[in-house]
Amino acid sequence: MKGIIGKKVGMTQVFDEQGQVIPVTVIEAGPCYVIQVRSKARDGYVAIQLGFDETKEKRLTQGELGHLKRAGAPPLRHLREFRVKESDVEEGQRITVDIFETGERVDVVGTSKGRGFAGEIKRHGHHRQPKTHGQSDRERAHGSVSSTTTPGRVFKGTRMAGRMGNQRVTSQNLEVVVVDPEHNLLAVRGSVPGANGGIVMVKTARKQRVNSKGA
Repeated sequence: MKGIIGKKVGMTQVFDEQGQVIPVTVIEAGPCYVIQVRSKARDGYVAIQLGFDETKEKRLTQGELGHLKRAGAPPLRHLREFRVKESDVEEGQRITVDIFETGERVDVVGTSKGRGFAGEIKRHGHHRQPKTHGQSDRERAHGSVSSTTTPGRVFKGTRMAGRMGNQRVTSQNLEVVVVDPEHNLLAVRGSVPGANGGIVMVKTARKQRVNSKGA
């Protein structure tokens, strides 16, 4: 199983052998501990639960501490599950960033930045209405959203104003550029969802895409 929990540090840039600039996102990944191994027979699905980010015992509940101590793990703040086809790890096992290699493709799952309540122009990219011809205060408002007499309601999922961001987002098929086991750092090419300091999950890419250069 190739998966690890990390914390987004921020973006920077590195140079390849040809001197070209590569924009990368640095992730403080691991060390993580295997807290629980879920099986098809007992839980109905196969998954591996990992824990990340050591903390003080007083910051956790007794139930959380008992769950962690059962696996022989220290107090950890964050738990995440990784679905797998078959388990190849044991409870209490320590997982570090060296499970990944340079050039490997990964998916990074995070929570996007919350933008609060936003109008439909900012949220969905709609065009504004005309500023003239009697438009005094409707230029950034949506038009009619109903569907006349039948069915006489607004369909669920209609693109309107509402809360923007703060959703689970997956950046797929990112290339691993730097692996630094000494400092528990992982650098992937491109951007990663969420703010600096946010918790992310890094796992093997499900869709292996090859570009024109064969990378």
